[in-house]
Amino acid sequence: MEVHDRVAAVSPDGRAVIFMLSIRGREIEGAVARDALEEYFWLPRDADATRTLRTFENGRNRIVAVAQRKLLARPDEPLRLTANDFLT
Repeated sequence: MEVHDRVAAVSPDGRAVIFMLSIRGREIEGAVARDALEEYFWLPRDADATRTLRTFENGRNRIVAVAQRKLLARPDEPLRLTANDFLT
C-alpha cells in the first residue's frame, strides 16, 4: 500500500485531513482527525491549514502505517482515523 500522488487537503469543516491510499490498483480515500494530529503529532490547536498539512506530511509514515492496519482489520468500513487509532 502506498500513498497516492494526490495532495492531502484539510476537510471543509477543518476537522480532518483527507488523503488517498492506493492498494491493489484501487484508490481509497482516508481521513485523519484533527484531534489525532493535535494529540499525537503536536499540531497546535490554533494551527492554520498550512501548518495542519505540514504536520500531516511530517507524520505521514506513521499515519499510513496505522491506516494500513485499520484497512486490514476492517476492509469494508470507511477509512477514518481517530486519536484512538494511535494508542500504543
